[in-house]
Amino acid sequence: MTPRLTLINRDYTRLWFGQAVSSVGDAVFSTTLVLWVATVLAKDEAWAPVAVSGIVMASSVAVLVIGPLAGVFVDRWDKRATMLRTEVLRGGLVAVLTAVTFLPAGALPAGVWLALIYATVLLLHTAGQFFSPARFAVLADLVTGDADRARAAGIAQATGETAWIIGPPLAAPLLFTAGLQWALLLNGLSYAVSYVAIRSIGVREPRTGSAGPAGTQKPAVRQRAELRREFVDGLRFFAGSRFLVALLLLSVIGQLGVGALGTLNVFFATDNLHADAHLYGYLGMAMGVGGITGALSGGRVVKWLGARRTTWIGLLVSGVLLVAYSRQTGFLGGVALLFVFTVPLTMLNTAMSPLLLAAAPPDYRGRVMAVFYPVTRLAAMLSAALSGWLAGSVLRDVGGSLGGLRFGPVDTIIAASGLIVLLAGFFAMAALPGAEDAGDSRPKTRPSAHGPRGGRLTRKRTDMTETETANPEPNEREGIEVVAHNDDEELAACVINRSNDL
Repeated sequence: MTPRLTLINRDYTRLWFGQAVSSVGDAVFSTTLVLWVATVLAKDEAWAPVAVSGIVMASSVAVLVIGPLAGVFVDRWDKRATMLRTEVLRGGLVAVLTAVTFLPAGALPAGVWLALIYATVLLLHTAGQFFSPARFAVLADLVTGDADRARAAGIAQATGETAWIIGPPLAAPLLFTAGLQWALLLNGLSYAVSYVAIRSIGVREPRTGSAGPAGTQKPAVRQRAELRREFVDGLRFFAGSRFLVALLLLSVIGQLGVGALGTLNVFFATDNLHADAHLYGYLGMAMGVGGITGALSGGRVVKWLGARRTTWIGLLVSGVLLVAYSRQTGFLGGVALLFVFTVPLTMLNTAMSPLLLAAAPPDYRGRVMAVFYPVTRLAAMLSAALSGWLAGSVLRDVGGSLGGLRFGPVDTIIAASGLIVLLAGFFAMAALPGAEDAGDSRPKTRPSAHGPRGGRLTRKRTDMTETETANPEPNEREGIEVVAHNDDEELAACVINRSNDL
């Protein structure tokens, strides 16, 4: 008989608990860094938005450079040992930064502080690129059966969103009452809890060599040639699929719009919503609640409207709400609208995931994501950098009124971001084929059949039934976020991207 406090099974419960604590620590860490840089280190400085955008860029660089390659190596390593080592590394990095922050802010030049923060964030996310695929592999061993895996996927999504309800409101009081170092220390301790939880689970690892499960060692030159060939095949497949290219383009456009919010929201809260910096965490909390609401209702909405229609409707509604958010002048109205904005954004991710999964054969899904995720993260990084630069330089002195509406640099950029998301919605409406046109997603260039199974490729349909569309394979759906409001699974400031949280 399963104990009442056990989720699915004992080992999964232990792993879930460790990751839940770690997720809260990541949310506190991300919010604390953004607040400290914006309100202490760069207070009243013209370059403050650029400094905050650097946190987002540092997190994205690891995803872009390391992400596409990390999975290849994790497949050849002991998964549990990989998770343990990365938690030790991440805990050590946070401990070093925590020790330095016991110095007064004026003890080091601002440039040195920013370099330390950016380097720490970059290395944390680099380690996260190895932790995440190892964790998914371990979950596949711990949880078997479609029903339990679907339940595990739901628990993971709800836990991640709940962490962003708890973390941001906790970060601000810690920072402004206890100090920066104690907020950072909380994240370091969360890695220790995760380490203990991972050590307590039992996972049998097959003895594998660098060549695969059979342990047969291949010459290094041959291994490199095979990796290069498979990667090129994946690029050819992606480029030859009009459907995948259309999904990528609309996701890039959407990220270019949403990405600015992660950089500028702290300044919008204090300048436009006239809120004290102590209240900033409640905006993250509103997004967390909206994310849970969207996650719980997304499946039913996709089943009702279909994945394609939910995608472009979600983009259009999100764009309108983001423009409306940019016009808010009261804190409570801003919190309410940010909650409503996050709901269709989460539904959008729910809708696009099955479209993306259905557009690629199983043997090519890993390589499709190796193209899709880094490119969309690059778009988010460029959006963060551009919005920070515009707010701190070109549009710094912009202000006035038009038709009775007052505007400044930050709200102007956020409003423009909403219009870009609207553009993505109209593009999705025109570019995504309906069920009758799904056959157009066939790639024009047939990739060579050197997939992992070495067999002939079979194209998956994008015209799935409503039930199939709403319920992709649970273990594949988990972790796919097209226009992320969260950070890999991966920093996540991952104030907007919470897939890898800081």
